[in-house]
Amino acid sequence: MEKRSYQLKAGNIKNLKLVKGEAIPPKANEVLVDVKAIGLNFADVFAIWGLYSATPKGVFTPGLEFSGVVQSIGKEVTSHKVGDRVMGVTKFGGYANKITIGSEYVIPIADDWSFEEGAAYLVQVLTAHYGLKNLGNLKAGDNVLVHSAAGGVGVFAGRLARAAGAKTIASVGNENKIAFCKNEGYESVIVRSDNFGKDLDKVLNGELLNVVMECIGGKIFQEGYERLAPEGRMVVYGSARYASPSDKPNYLKLMYQFFTRPKIDPQKMIEFNRGILGFNLIYLYDRAPLMHQLLDELSNINIGKPVVGNTFKFEEMHEAIRLFQTGKTMGKIVVVV
Repeated sequence: MEKRSYQLKAGNIKNLKLVKGEAIPPKANEVLVDVKAIGLNFADVFAIWGLYSATPKGVFTPGLEFSGVVQSIGKEVTSHKVGDRVMGVTKFGGYANKITIGSEYVIPIADDWSFEEGAAYLVQVLTAHYGLKNLGNLKAGDNVLVHSAAGGVGVFAGRLARAAGAKTIASVGNENKIAFCKNEGYESVIVRSDNFGKDLDKVLNGELLNVVMECIGGKIFQEGYERLAPEGRMVVYGSARYASPSDKPNYLKLMYQFFTRPKIDPQKMIEFNRGILGFNLIYLYDRAPLMHQLLDELSNINIGKPVVGNTFKFEEMHEAIRLFQTGKTMGKIVVVV
């Protein structure tokens, strides 16, 4: 059974090569999935560059989420059967047409969802839900600032916050995304600029800022943190300022950004009574019961389908990644196998 996958040694997108091999038969508690769609994430880019702390050593296959059809199952699997439509998360290995994985890491796709929508759901919704609920301690009436609000996580973070009775403020990278965020239901939209802090003050209009879903870093991080209310929570799940539309990292620029990054004094945190919490989705991958608990909670919230913004063919993986790096897209970028 032929398996095609993209592999590389981290450092440069040009190193990413399509290779052929044999699919691995599932062990007792595993399933073999015939992949139909693959979701792209910023973690993919940083792993390809070799800047993600969890990046495997040596040659590896990137990719954290996928959807497809169960092709075969291990003898102990009772939760799935051959022919089931599923979506799943993986600790790398997602850029492939076949994936052998533990059965606990795949769940059914709703009958009225496409494979593209299935590949655009799990990473985004789990990040948004865990960040807002478990870390952000979101409450009705809170003011929530969501960065990259037109992206996959941003869409679900806004929907989940509003479902909880919070008020939502979107931040985006350019004006072309304002209408999208308004249509999603964001009450206010800020285009990030050197005046971000002042623009945020205008939107808040004297109200408290309770929760920030932070994925930008740098000055934007600093401006949001400084405006957090007492007991305010900033949830950091990324740092997009380090990304750029290039095949390999610009190490001089990255070093400058790293050494000039905001530095928060813990003693001042005590004085202002606000908190910063960090989150990496691989934490949930290593805790499958918690992941399923979160998914059970989400099943009781009507937050709608994912937004798929752009689709590419499997053979166009490089083009898909390069578009993703630009930050100009809305919704999720999905690669169709």
